[in-house]
Amino acid sequence: MPGLSNMIKKHLPTLIAVALAGGMSVASADVTVFGHIDTSVDFADQDGGADTTNLNCTTCSFGFKGSEDLGNGLKAMFKIDFQYDTTERNGSSPTEVNAITDRDQWLGLGGVFGQLRVGTISTVYKSHGAMLDPIYRTAQQQRDRGLQSDLHRGAGEDGQGRATNTLRYDSPTWNGLGVGAHYTVQTETDSDSNADSPWGIGGQWQGGPFLVFADYITSDAGGDDSAWKVGGKYDLGMFSFFAQYERDDGLISARGGNQTDGSGDGANTWMLGTTAKLGNSMAYLGFGRGEEGSGGSTASYYNVWQLVGTHSMSRRTMLYGGYSEIRCDEQDNDVCSDIGENQGDSKDRKLSFGMKHTF
Repeated sequence: MPGLSNMIKKHLPTLIAVALAGGMSVASADVTVFGHIDTSVDFADQDGGADTTNLNCTTCSFGFKGSEDLGNGLKAMFKIDFQYDTTERNGSSPTEVNAITDRDQWLGLGGVFGQLRVGTISTVYKSHGAMLDPIYRTAQQQRDRGLQSDLHRGAGEDGQGRATNTLRYDSPTWNGLGVGAHYTVQTETDSDSNADSPWGIGGQWQGGPFLVFADYITSDAGGDDSAWKVGGKYDLGMFSFFAQYERDDGLISARGGNQTDGSGDGANTWMLGTTAKLGNSMAYLGFGRGEEGSGGSTASYYNVWQLVGTHSMSRRTMLYGGYSEIRCDEQDNDVCSDIGENQGDSKDRKLSFGMKHTF
């Protein structure tokens, strides 16, 4: 029966979403299937390291999100997001690199008080950084090239970008001003984590062409365990300018957001950039620097610059090409550790051509 077959194909995504949403009926729930596919060919050239050509899928994902009106201005909300890789086969077990893994997955309530969510949730620190990256979730995204610290990536219970076992609150907006905070219920009990409870808080103000924000985050391990940042954007439509400065008390030095022993030496990461738009095309130029100090002096640093062009073929499909270069004076940090065979000046170059589609 061709007609029945076509009808099943048409409504199958909705049926799956309803099932995963806990059996809510279509009449009482707003359920959306969404996703992101970014595939690129990347040419990497490292001094003293590997020169490779690869196909990559940068944080490709699919998921389900929705809400239910509970009356009196209150609603229930949920999000279930999964990551996969279109260029590699999925692994045979959840621990393998190419297996389907979880991203933000949470349940929450929203109302006049704002939003309260519980589960695995991106931190406010990470969310604000994403607002400044015009090529977010592409092969040249800022957090992959050292313009933003590793506190904008990873997942776990010690200050990573995606916090597990976490409660996050976001306030309503008052004249453009909003506040967000997260608190992690630490479940690990080994000697490294000591059952600490990481937390963070941030605020932002947006009015007209201006966006400014400030954030603080800590792994609550004691000693050198925190970081803070300020950033902002000035958007004129055709042109935009943005900058961010991160300063830490050990958490960025840990490179990966897993600082727990209070032994960090301090670091800072800063970046600035600009975009120019013409029709459906955009050019982006960014520059950044990361420093890691010891005893109050700079022990090592790297400089980064990147130039990327994009063209939107539609509201959901974008083509892009870009080049970035990281120049390290030493390899004594995670950004530079795999570049060069010896200490000293070395470079990591990356040329990417890709296509990004959202649904």
